Amino acid sequence: MNLNIRMGNRRFTRLTNAFSKKIENHVHMLSLYFVHYNFCRMHKSLRMSPAMAAGVSDTLRDMDWVVCLIDARALKSGPLGPYKKRLD
Repeated sequence: MNLNIRMGNRRFTRLTNAFSKKIENHVHMLSLYFVHYNFCRMHKSLRMSPAMAAGVSDTLRDMDWVVCLIDARALKSGPLGPYKKRLD
């Protein structure tokens, strides 16, 4: 699994522009990777996704489903508040 993560994500190496400088961005990237790996990707040895093999999901998901999850999470965070212009 360690090799799969390292080969699938170039953010683990500093040699690319995709290197994560903030830990929050790195955690979000890993979350997306694991959702895709477990719910959206068909594995050759299992002939289904790991979530389907574990009984967590009954269908193979697509990236539209992942985007809907992200949008639903973003809507729950609520508004940021009023904008106040500085008079300096």
